[in-house]
Amino acid sequence: MGSRMIARFNRFGKRHLEFGALGTIQRCLLQHCKCLQISNTFMQTSFLIPKGHRLFNSGKGLNGVFSFSNPDYIVYVKTGDVIHAGTDANVKIILHAKDGSKSKEIILDNLFKDDFERGNIDEFKLKNLSHLKDIERIEFWRDASGLGSNWFVDHIEIENTKTRERYVFPVFRWIKPHVHYVIREMDNCLPQEDPEIDSRKQDLEQKREVYQASQKVSGGPAQVKSMPPDEAFSFDYKWDIVKTKAQLIVASKIVMLQSGNWESLSHLRNVYTKEIFCEPMGTKRWSNDLFFGHQRIASMNHSLIELCTEIPQKLDVTDETLRPFLEGWTLQQVIDAKRLFICDLHLLDGIKHREGFYVCSPVALFLMNGNHQLVPIAIQLYQNKGQNNPVFLPTDPPYTWMLAKMWYNNSDAAYHQSLTHLGFTHLLMEGVVVITHRNLSQSHPLFKLLAPHFLYLIAINTRGLELLVSPNGWVDKTMNIGIMGMFELISRGINSWRMNVHGTLPEDLKRRGLYSQNVLPGYHYRDDALLLYKAINNYVSKYVRLYYDTPEKIAGDWELQSWREEMTKPREQGGCGLQGVPEENGKFTTVEHIILTLTSIIFTCSVAHASTNFPQYDEYAYPPNYPALMRGKPPSSKEALTEQDVINNLPDKPTTMDMMIVTKILSSRGTKSLGDFEVQYIFEPQAKKVVEEFRQELAEISKIIKERNKARNPPYPFLDPEIVPNSISI
Repeated sequence: MGSRMIARFNRFGKRHLEFGALGTIQRCLLQHCKCLQISNTFMQTSFLIPKGHRLFNSGKGLNGVFSFSNPDYIVYVKTGDVIHAGTDANVKIILHAKDGSKSKEIILDNLFKDDFERGNIDEFKLKNLSHLKDIERIEFWRDASGLGSNWFVDHIEIENTKTRERYVFPVFRWIKPHVHYVIREMDNCLPQEDPEIDSRKQDLEQKREVYQASQKVSGGPAQVKSMPPDEAFSFDYKWDIVKTKAQLIVASKIVMLQSGNWESLSHLRNVYTKEIFCEPMGTKRWSNDLFFGHQRIASMNHSLIELCTEIPQKLDVTDETLRPFLEGWTLQQVIDAKRLFICDLHLLDGIKHREGFYVCSPVALFLMNGNHQLVPIAIQLYQNKGQNNPVFLPTDPPYTWMLAKMWYNNSDAAYHQSLTHLGFTHLLMEGVVVITHRNLSQSHPLFKLLAPHFLYLIAINTRGLELLVSPNGWVDKTMNIGIMGMFELISRGINSWRMNVHGTLPEDLKRRGLYSQNVLPGYHYRDDALLLYKAINNYVSKYVRLYYDTPEKIAGDWELQSWREEMTKPREQGGCGLQGVPEENGKFTTVEHIILTLTSIIFTCSVAHASTNFPQYDEYAYPPNYPALMRGKPPSSKEALTEQDVINNLPDKPTTMDMMIVTKILSSRGTKSLGDFEVQYIFEPQAKKVVEEFRQELAEISKIIKERNKARNPPYPFLDPEIVPNSISI
């Protein structure tokens, strides 16, 4: 009795013939499997055979004669975690050895398995290759067959089963049909040293077509013209903010109130739950002067405060005015003792804002008191002296002083969200990501160093700007400044930012008079961030010196020099427009130039962003503590106010809920901890050793910060390396 055959199509459109019993055709195939030769025409159909018998799959050919002996090599192919990365195409590979010998064309295929699915590692066993020693490079390609032939490959590894040696070939690119990709082991070299230079240049040309810088807002930073497909990763669902908002509301069991104002401060505190929307830290200490001072040095907007060396003329204070708060000292004495500090939000002067709302541009003085605690002693809500612009003092009526602090924090929130958070991390680094892809080949050592810190940045910026910073979006609903004021403030700040000052932590601290840890004790951001800056600088220094051991290598690296050129090229001309990038006659000439630049970028993408992002829920979710939106007018006199006046200045219930939800989302982590990279780009043993040393140093820093936090009240966990992500991913 013959075998029953059934034609079946799988979900990829590949046809199979299945046998109901081990029939004549199948028995013949198994009998002759050691010497069977099959034509290409016959190969268009695959036969499903009993488990344990391996044959071949549809449309992917035959590697050679069948053999049940052990393989000589195993090929591991990691398909990327990019949307549409998997392929149904036929894939072939050739292995090249150092002595010039090579394998025949080998088809990579596993019987009855859907190979090359997104995010998977597939294993292929190769036989009859014992003559190949020391694999130096691979050559691979695909055709255009199948319903989905696009393919993004992370890397390919080859294992010699006899010696257990492994050869790693980083790919990290889309594989075009019928193009032969030649990848050398480790694939990590400067352009002037690359024997596959034509292929390298071609890859960069393709990248330049996809990654283009654009100035979307007049006077604003460089951004990507349109989001490249490579930037849309599998974590995309995390950024469905509309969906996440709905889920949080349901999960929290908070009833979304469509209208209405808060009846009292106690009524507002009762809205929080034990789950999801837990009570923010700000509810317990928002009215306390000590905590108001603490917000300047250990919260979100930590880099505005400066040592006060003289009282600016625009600030209407005197020795007599401030005497009750100086603990028996004169104004000059506290200045000389480095106990007086100033925050000046002059960038907000005359800024655009939503119609019917106000935005102040405050100047405030803070004293380090005898208990080494920072306290506010004067707040002037606008820049220029005037009868309707008094200096508010701690001795003013309680609710009047309270409202002055709230209006200060409203301005501070505008600065924080526009510049410290969005402008100086998200948007500044988006331009850097674009010009890096345009100028540094994926084979370049510096691309491999930077790539883990760019993960998801363009995706979250694109999604965030669409949903949050858009007409009638979150910013327009929850902030006095609105998007027009935010874009204007970003433009003002970006045009004054300099990499070798504002982007270099030690220099920025020196500029503000705060580098010494003897000045302003309790400045937790400085104390912890310096540890991380030095670790990153040490890591970058050791890595860069592996590849640039002579000035000639720096001068001859045209990718590096074009990267620097586009980094400083005006934004109106398609560049990044950064100021203060180290140079000599417009070029990098020393390793110190390169190290400072890379340290600044990595620090900004990891530490700087973490410090300004993750405290948001605890600060913003209780509006009296850090009101992003204030109704009514700022106080223009020292007349006594009431709790009702405070309530009248607060946002309504729906706006409060919007602030709670979005800051909850923004305060979540999107990537792994610093040094624990999602995608491994570095494979060279010397470079891997540098990475491991970096991780060890971060582990020691984590212990130091944990120990510090035992004595801090409140603790400052945001720069523990276990908390800091690699990239701007939320």
